[in-house]
Amino acid sequence: MPASLEANRLSRTLAQLRRDGVPVLDLTESNPTRAGFAYDASLLAPLGDPRGLAYRPDPLGAVDARRAVSEDFARRGLAVGVERIALTASTSEAYSLLFKLLCDSGDEVLIPQPSYPLFEHLTRLDGVTAVPYRLDYHGRWSVDLSSVEAALSPRTRALLIVNPNNPTGNFVSAVDLEALAALCGSRDIAVISDEVFADYELQPETRVPRGQLTPRTDVLGFTLGGLSKSIGLPQAKLGWIAVSGDSAVCSQTMALLELECDTYLSVSTPVQLAARELLERGAPVREQIQQRTRANLATCASLVRDVPACRLLHAEGGWYGVIQVPSLMPEEELVLSLLVDSQVLTHPGYFFDFAKESFLIVSLLTPEDAFATAVSRVLDRFRMDDYS
Repeated sequence: MPASLEANRLSRTLAQLRRDGVPVLDLTESNPTRAGFAYDASLLAPLGDPRGLAYRPDPLGAVDARRAVSEDFARRGLAVGVERIALTASTSEAYSLLFKLLCDSGDEVLIPQPSYPLFEHLTRLDGVTAVPYRLDYHGRWSVDLSSVEAALSPRTRALLIVNPNNPTGNFVSAVDLEALAALCGSRDIAVISDEVFADYELQPETRVPRGQLTPRTDVLGFTLGGLSKSIGLPQAKLGWIAVSGDSAVCSQTMALLELECDTYLSVSTPVQLAARELLERGAPVREQIQQRTRANLATCASLVRDVPACRLLHAEGGWYGVIQVPSLMPEEELVLSLLVDSQVLTHPGYFFDFAKESFLIVSLLTPEDAFATAVSRVLDRFRMDDYS
């Protein structure tokens, strides 16, 4: 467990402002149910299926629910058989199951940086060591393959990719995945691809060939997804793992996953019975999120163009934008100043292990009017002749 659970300065300052009744424009919102989207009042009605009163567990998940997930992969143009899918209570649980499956205590998992600050907690809770590799930005983000090679060790058991990555918004390119598969496949290292944001393509017109893990047979692969992001329902807990690779290895892996899942039986019956209908009925929420994130990214790009000292980094997918700003002060002081003086809450780059300063991460889920106002306030801090 962490040595300290003390709240950081940003959290303490935000809590005080809220106690004082100061209105704050929140550019960190990641919960779609608090972002003003229209949810059908009956959307969760399928959870009331009376068949849920009977308990007939299947360790890998009910076949009909796994078939619904298989069809959802097909919606994205990916062929994944029901026999290669395991259901989990969440994506976080999927990670935990995979760490137990692949690693002994003290083994290592490679994680991307910058990225969402969750993996170090998840690995630590399973007695696994997280070892970072770098993503580099040269007009778009890509994997620094030399940092991957430097991070490999005899104890490396898996490499994580987030596709698209959070918060940088880059999809793993076909070229990068080819190189990663070559590095990992020859060393019996698995690749875990977190694709929870895969539906949220931001700029289709700038697409580069993407890497797809599920069709590969040269490396053991695990592709993760879940309802939380795909239809904006974090409260309807259902995640999944799709296994890919050599046929014989996949069969053995599914047998081990079945043993793990049978140990916990953590996925609720009602959500499995409702899975197909939730995936279908949740599509309008997904469409709303797609429209808003694209609109907010375009707004951000337009606003940033008027402030030469700042730039919006290229993003291909996900829910976030990254704005690079002048390093007038340390990032922590900058976000505190924006919060106190401008009443705008942003994430600093160091929360996500950016290699240098200064970066501000903004949520594209924010309602559009509030988003434009908040980003304008942020950029006003850098409308100075010294930076024009």
